[in-house]
Amino acid sequence: MQPRLTRVFRFVRSSYADGVAELAYAFDDGEELVETIRFPQAPAVPAERRAAFDAALKLLHLIAGVSYYKAGVPPRIELADGPLDDATAELLDQLYLHGLAEFAYRNGLDLRGRIIFPRGGSAPAIGALDLPKRTLVPIGGGKDSLVAVEAIKSIGGEATAVWVGNSALIAACAERTGLPTLNIQRELAPGLFELNRLGAWNGHIPVTAVNSAILAVAAILYGYDSITFANERSASAATLEYDGQQVNHQWSKSLAFERLLGDWLHTHVAADLDYCSLLRPYSELAITRAFAKLTPYFDVFSSCNRNFKLLGPKPVDRWCGQCPKCHFVFLALAPFLPKPRLLAIFGRNLLDDENQAAGFDALLEYRDHKPFECVGEGAEARAAMHALSLRPEWQEDALVARFRSEILPQLDVAQLALEPWLQPSAEHRVPLRLQAALAAIGA
Repeated sequence: MQPRLTRVFRFVRSSYADGVAELAYAFDDGEELVETIRFPQAPAVPAERRAAFDAALKLLHLIAGVSYYKAGVPPRIELADGPLDDATAELLDQLYLHGLAEFAYRNGLDLRGRIIFPRGGSAPAIGALDLPKRTLVPIGGGKDSLVAVEAIKSIGGEATAVWVGNSALIAACAERTGLPTLNIQRELAPGLFELNRLGAWNGHIPVTAVNSAILAVAAILYGYDSITFANERSASAATLEYDGQQVNHQWSKSLAFERLLGDWLHTHVAADLDYCSLLRPYSELAITRAFAKLTPYFDVFSSCNRNFKLLGPKPVDRWCGQCPKCHFVFLALAPFLPKPRLLAIFGRNLLDDENQAAGFDALLEYRDHKPFECVGEGAEARAAMHALSLRPEWQEDALVARFRSEILPQLDVAQLALEPWLQPSAEHRVPLRLQAALAAIGA
């Protein structure tokens, strides 16, 4: 089979038994691609939650399909269970279009008008389930989720650290939180790797959306009334605009997606199941300022994405020092940590290495667009670099000195202040029960 020549992508079936969910897909009349999700020590689904569980499982089937659809991007989508109600179809249309925008840009594709989920079905009538007042907090191994954990702990909130996959680094961070832990396993269909060998389209997918759908199932299964991610407000900012479409590497971490999924869960799964980001009001700089106080995590956290790649070498010391995530976290932490402490975390001074100039230029949006990574806005990177340029202990470092002499003269100094980035926005979807935790982040 030639994946790029397929005509139909089919959602074949989904099932669940004894803690194992199976999600089946197919192209044309080809063999099934079966993904497996394993929920450890899963209890029986309570009868009063069965309809909600089934709805969440169906959504997981639909969202996880993005990993397979992108292999061929055929022009037609078929659903074995029949058409969707308008709200569900709209959620999927938006997710596949915007969540695959970077994939489309890099592959020279235009998906506009191509992704159409069948609609015409009826929406369910659901209410509240009286879910236990406790929170699932996804752990990614980086600073953001740890700031969220400590904020919830500061108000005495009951929470569980949860992650998908088998990363030892994430497991170590989750254990360090002192919270109960939940480790869910996701196994991609083996046939997907065969499709890649046969020339499938490949690239970035909205993995946060997939994990969100997995956690919606977990919330109903284990009994939680909130799923609280740690996505900052800059996740809503586009990486670039191309041919009239905004391309955002972090779209499934954006407020737009949070609204779509949060509203859908309220109307299709349980009125008392909240989905939000606790860090939504804050910039990356405000979050790194909060993290700078969390010294017990300094020896276990890492935001370096090379730690989490399926294939290829991993950094030997948690930080590769070469990727955009390493560059940005180093730069964002620098205004808030003593210099020797920061250098001890990374094991080197990234700002005193002329070979790193191009990477930092991209963060500053100087001669390049922002990297396709989960990093802050160019304006806040410039504010952080400007703050360092005013401090004697940083001024002689190669890239800070270069910023002072070459880049700063081209900028409006009035727009480089650090303080505005430390002020929270009023825009968020944090439920009332957790809003007291917001103050702990900005303190």
